[in-house]
Amino acid sequence: MSEFFRSVAAEVVFDPARAAKVDLFRGRALLVGLNCFERGQSQKIHSHAGADKFYLLIEGKARMTVGDETRDVEAGTVVWAPAHVPHGIVEALERTVMLVSIAPPPGPKT
Repeated sequence: MSEFFRSVAAEVVFDPARAAKVDLFRGRALLVGLNCFERGQSQKIHSHAGADKFYLLIEGKARMTVGDETRDVEAGTVVWAPAHVPHGIVEALERTVMLVSIAPPPGPKT
């Protein structure tokens, strides 16, 4: 597939040991990827200095926290975590796939 088009279905991966992440696109100004969770998996509460983040739930259901608010969200929900605001996935309530976008992207993977 070209550098400009991706099939989300072809990129989804699950790992029984921990949540899986796949970068779909990574530029200087934007990262778009997938976060894939098995039921019961989580993502620790964290924040990004100077970067806003969006989650679009493609499939599944999860309990998410942004700031001091925690909600159960399902496919079709868009969640915004502004820069510096703590956020994360408390628990995937079923197998869940999220499209994640963050601008600007985090530094290089280490």
